[in-house]
Amino acid sequence: MSDQTMAAGFATAFLDYAVAEGVHRDSLMAASKLTEDDLADQDTRIPVASYRTLIATGIEATGDTSLLLRHVLETRLEMMSIVGQIVHASSSFPHSLNQLNRYSRLMADVPIPGGRDRFELVRDTNAVWLVDHRPCDGSWMATEASFARFISEFRRSAPEHPFERALEVTYAPPPHANRYPELFRVPVTFRAARNALRINPVWLDEAFDGGKDYVFGIFTRHADALLDELATHDTVRSAVETRMLAELHEGTLSMDRIARDLGLSRQTLYRRLKNEGVTFAQVHDDLRRRMAMDYLSADKVSVGETAYLLGFSEASAFVRAFRRWTGASPTAWRGD
Repeated sequence: MSDQTMAAGFATAFLDYAVAEGVHRDSLMAASKLTEDDLADQDTRIPVASYRTLIATGIEATGDTSLLLRHVLETRLEMMSIVGQIVHASSSFPHSLNQLNRYSRLMADVPIPGGRDRFELVRDTNAVWLVDHRPCDGSWMATEASFARFISEFRRSAPEHPFERALEVTYAPPPHANRYPELFRVPVTFRAARNALRINPVWLDEAFDGGKDYVFGIFTRHADALLDELATHDTVRSAVETRMLAELHEGTLSMDRIARDLGLSRQTLYRRLKNEGVTFAQVHDDLRRRMAMDYLSADKVSVGETAYLLGFSEASAFVRAFRRWTGASPTAWRGD
């Protein structure tokens, strides 16, 4: 979504890493439209779209599609976000995972279907899996980076108990899949039914050495204040869009269900959207328009794939809608 935001600390860290890899800082800043003031405080909110452009520019300049993955494996979360400090001050991995889910919005806006937690521990007969419930859109970048972050933190903090055992991902092998054995060091299954990392079960019970109640309390009080500040900028429309985005590929969205997820009646949701000058249908249509432009401008998915991701039953219906939004066909707008 075009107005999704995230913490500037992640952009700063990637920017520094890309510059160290030989990319010109000025070209990265110009492409992303970020300023030095935007990056002065790690908690400042920046557009997610700017971060994506930053990454795409770095990859294009280096010719290395594994650039973000290597960056994540070689950097520390606590240097980018208060959430990293909270995680390292937690008493155990299950405790830290609860905090990660609780404060995930401080890192980035990532809508999850049904309002569930992003990460979940799932136990089966012979294994424990860390499941990422972020909606699958066929891309590899965000998913590989999220699991790499867990792996990198444990490799540094507790190399005596390797965290990762195996990886399942829904996407097809990325261009740098030949580097996965070197970087992930575990068997990887592509085109799986879910995104999940099999973990060492010892971490369900092992205590963290860094867990300190006093420090943990300081960090969480600061994080709670940041969450409260973010909430003051929320609108009903943004809350509806967040839930729509997670289910956009389904096509027909239920106003009743989204109202229920927000703890509202259908009538109350209708009235609050009306007070903001929009209807439910208008929010849905405008979100599709913005997401269509995001997908097509990134040049990573076809017109047909974009139609599917936006919930159109046929590509022709998407083309008609796109002409209504822009006056041009998707291929003409993208410049194909």
